[in-house]
Amino acid sequence: MYAVAGEEAIMQGGSLCANVEVAELKGAFDMVEEVVLKIAESHIVVMQDVQGLVTWVIGDGMLPSWVFVKNKPLIPKVVLLYVPGLDAALYMSQTRLLSSLKELCGNPKPVLASSCIPDDRHTIDALLTCRVKRKLDVKTSNQSSKPDRDGKLSSLDDLGDIPFPVTYYTLSEKDLEDNGYPFNLPGFVPTVSAPSGSLPHKVLALDCEMVVLDRLVKPANPIIDYNTRFSGITAEMLADVSTSLHEIQEEFVGLVYTETILVGHSLENDLMALQISHGLIIDTAVLYKYNRGSRCKIALRVLTKRFLGREIQNTGSGHDSVEDARAALELAILKIRHGPDFGSQPSLSRRKLTSILHESGKKCSLIDDMSILDRYSDTSCNSIAVFSDDDALSRSMKEVKNDKVAFIWTQFSGLISYFRRRAEDPEKLKSCVAEAIALKTCDTKTASKKAKSQICPELKEILCELDKKIKQLYGALPDNSMLIVCTGHGDTPLVRRLRKMLHHEEETIDSRENIVQALGDLQAQAEVALCFCCVKH
Repeated sequence: MYAVAGEEAIMQGGSLCANVEVAELKGAFDMVEEVVLKIAESHIVVMQDVQGLVTWVIGDGMLPSWVFVKNKPLIPKVVLLYVPGLDAALYMSQTRLLSSLKELCGNPKPVLASSCIPDDRHTIDALLTCRVKRKLDVKTSNQSSKPDRDGKLSSLDDLGDIPFPVTYYTLSEKDLEDNGYPFNLPGFVPTVSAPSGSLPHKVLALDCEMVVLDRLVKPANPIIDYNTRFSGITAEMLADVSTSLHEIQEEFVGLVYTETILVGHSLENDLMALQISHGLIIDTAVLYKYNRGSRCKIALRVLTKRFLGREIQNTGSGHDSVEDARAALELAILKIRHGPDFGSQPSLSRRKLTSILHESGKKCSLIDDMSILDRYSDTSCNSIAVFSDDDALSRSMKEVKNDKVAFIWTQFSGLISYFRRRAEDPEKLKSCVAEAIALKTCDTKTASKKAKSQICPELKEILCELDKKIKQLYGALPDNSMLIVCTGHGDTPLVRRLRKMLHHEEETIDSRENIVQALGDLQAQAEVALCFCCVKH
């Protein structure tokens, strides 16, 4: 999409340096702060490193190897602005539209996205959570956890103070796609929003010992083999069953709304059988990853034996759906109770950045939509919900004036929102693929010139507005405050849309050969994010 003459265009001269004069001390000498983003061949900067810069400057973090901050005690406040969608190629081709960003922050540091197919949730997670040494009293993968005698392990009630909210453990859009969850497939029924004034189930798998929904469904086609050993279903069990798939779908969507979290083990198989699509999933097959790679999933019976101390699926008469649902729910509750790293390697665990900074005596403010606040805020920080970039800018400009706050997080999502809309427009999608293919046939200089000129008016306006907002935010900062602008990743909606098109073999907007050719370049481009850093003076 956007041609880049090479990484050296961003990393000019072997190092990136912004000299910033901050506070003039009353005394014999002036203190001048210097921020140097170093180019180290041995170290590739990733998202977690950007968060490490925050904890180094205003917390008790370790000195990063990729950046040097001279006289950092003079910096009382750090503002971390997240701008998803702005990758290195787009920035280099449209620097003239982002002149304020360049003027204020200088040249950026390339940052590798959090995964080969970048995802917003994974990126934000890397920025707003910290890996810390695990305390000795936290259970590890070598310790089984027996259910409470009073049965509370089967309930989400009275969990008390948990490390992360329940929604933290739901699958992201990328996770759903990678694990084969059905969406937008012909004949599939989507769950709907709960009626106004109703109280939908928050989490469904099993409600203590009471089964919420347990039905046998008569298949539309004749049964050749009941496969009782694995399915647990016999001919006698289905003899008097008349419930159709359509009837069970109606009953299901009357219980499970879009706001309801479904818990289970490899639920994509169950939803495919039900022909129902649902987006809020806790999948214990993904929660408890296999040590040798995320593609391998541990069987439910193995997890139940290891962490719950009991055996399931060992009767020879097939699976008991109630037993399986109870086990999956209890495993999910263990994760929720002990944190996302329960059951993984014992050396490190994950904690919220706001909690880490609070322990260093630093007050935090998160300014974002409710989904981000629910996942990453805690009782020690200010949680400010916003619904637009204008709102985010306005609240941020006000919050930076609060002398009690040392760290502020906010996000400008206008650019990534534009990319999401564009990815769902067939004509614009086709144009993006054609443009990517055309750029491959050009030499570097010609491709760079084309990329600069082939920008639509809507995208041009969005970039200009983004640049204006960054300038306004910078202008509102108190002297000596540090501004970090992290872009996270590039046009991931386009990458995911093309991957889905190939994966589901749906009608494509171009030949599969052209889509595969374009996808390789577009994905590589989206993986190169940027980090800008400056200090207000």
